[in-house]
Amino acid sequence: MGETATATLGAGCFWGVEVTFRNLPGVLDARVGYMGGDVDHPTYEQVCSGRTGHVEVVQVTYDPDELAYADLLETFFDAHDPTQVNRQGPDVGTQYRSVIFVHDEDQKEAAIAAKSAREASGRHRAPIATAIEPAGTFWPAEEYHQQYLVKRGLATCRI
Repeated sequence: MGETATATLGAGCFWGVEVTFRNLPGVLDARVGYMGGDVDHPTYEQVCSGRTGHVEVVQVTYDPDELAYADLLETFFDAHDPTQVNRQGPDVGTQYRSVIFVHDEDQKEAAIAAKSAREASGRHRAPIATAIEPAGTFWPAEEYHQQYLVKRGLATCRI
């Protein structure tokens, strides 16, 4: 294995999204946490208040020789409803918004292309609401959130 790469994605409640990415061949690790806000070391309670600006995200470490970033983005779009604004299913708030945090220009170009392709596909009745933003500091969520569903013997929390 050569170099690893990082992708950071917000697609609603991070518990189910983490499982989705962890199960992809080529993914070496997936950690849940927070990104995009203005508070250092935010807690789950602070993020859930909606006042920090953070998004619940999954940070994926993967082998780009085994898994292409474009394939990660396809899984991202399939794992949630990218037309929803500040919500996924029953979870409502800015912390559940759909966002791709890009770590470099290549990721930015790929994210723009993937969003445009999804928009043009006709698979959704509403416009794609997914934001594309520069990655900031990733704050890992509390340990009890890491692999939350796996620890409880659940495969998914899909609605």
